[in-house]
Amino acid sequence: MVLHGHFYQPPREDPWTDRIRREPSAAPFANWNERITAECYAPLARAGAFEWLSFDLGPTLARWLEGERPDVHEGFVRGDRASRERLGYGNALAQPYHHIILPLASRREKETEVRWGMADFERRFGRRADGMWLPETAVDTATLEVLAAEGVAFTILAPHQVADVPDGGAGRVRLGGGREIAVFVYEGELSHGVAFGALLDGRDAWFEALRSAAGREASVVALATDGETFGHHHRGADRTLMRVISRARESGEVEIGNFASALAGGGALPFVTLEEPTSWSCAHGVERWRSECGCRMAPHLDSRQHWRAPLREALETLAAGLDEACATLAPGQLAEPRQALATLGGVLGDPSGLEDFATGAAREDYGDEARSLLELARDRAAMFTSCAWFFDDVAGIEATQVLGYAAHALDRLHGLAPKRAEALEAAFVADLARAPANDADIGNAAEVYGREFRSGADVRVPADA
Repeated sequence: MVLHGHFYQPPREDPWTDRIRREPSAAPFANWNERITAECYAPLARAGAFEWLSFDLGPTLARWLEGERPDVHEGFVRGDRASRERLGYGNALAQPYHHIILPLASRREKETEVRWGMADFERRFGRRADGMWLPETAVDTATLEVLAAEGVAFTILAPHQVADVPDGGAGRVRLGGGREIAVFVYEGELSHGVAFGALLDGRDAWFEALRSAAGREASVVALATDGETFGHHHRGADRTLMRVISRARESGEVEIGNFASALAGGGALPFVTLEEPTSWSCAHGVERWRSECGCRMAPHLDSRQHWRAPLREALETLAAGLDEACATLAPGQLAEPRQALATLGGVLGDPSGLEDFATGAAREDYGDEARSLLELARDRAAMFTSCAWFFDDVAGIEATQVLGYAAHALDRLHGLAPKRAEALEAAFVADLARAPANDADIGNAAEVYGREFRSGADVRVPADA
């Protein structure tokens, strides 16, 4: 039996200050990271949950924890270390650095996010990752090709993401060039019962469901849900989890393992056919992140998502312009541009690591310019954080955050090539005007951009700076 928690928060930091602005909706806490840490991450870390719970820890959340709550961060690291001692393989899985929908990304974007995520994992956990969680489990063959090329042995999928769910709970997907990758398919009914609370209501319901599932003829039975289920989405579920783990250990009826150890000891796996592109949180494949497909957080409210496609198109056009600018500027300011961008992931998660990295990557006397280019590359990637499209309004804090990364990227470019930056921003704002907000008083994404960020003579700064 593998119990897996997907732990993630989007990057909330203001890109100018690297601090999170106050988020009133998280009251009485200053921001949602602090609130969810108090309700979920800290209690789980204190209880030693990560010694038994398989997990992936999103790099943008891990970075915040490392800087603001190192005790909780160490709880994740310590849990992985303890599971390696117990099973020979660690509980922790990697995640692409930014939570982007990989099937909607280019090959280069896929490679960058996977490499950055793997590098961050290795710095954080002191080992190479065996497996990788895909954001929203969004998958297609091209994404799995990149994972396999980067040395990832397995990922986790929902039952509807393969045409033929293997009886043993795990299978293989054939890829090009003779490669293959293992996929673990989580048990849908069991996972749904925990995620939406049905198995959390009764004291013994969850353990009895695990015991029943453990009696099946399957090499691996996996449960997968958001890690925030345990204490944030469902108050008290962190304690329920620990009771279930304790009963499993005491009874001997349920053996708790992890994916990597199951893969190592499970023998040959059957081949399965991928359903693509698909995800675990959109009934329409990956349309939630590029169109008004009908999926939304509050279906009972009268809201529309006409803004999703124009927002993505505006950011994609801006990204292409930023890429062209980088290709022109980088050779004069970075000693080895390709190498610098490929290895940037090793320091992005370190709150103080970028400055030294930029100094080492720069051509002589171009340290400041090199740092601006590397920040631009980071911001350009962060612009596609999936949460901006997952929620219901372009004026929400998640969409506003990605607009902030776009503004900061343009600010960095303005210091290097002012006229190019001004032209890109003018086109970007025009494109954003096509993304309507649900509130007529707000208007559209261009007005959100103008409200939240303003231009000075030489610098773009947050509106509340």
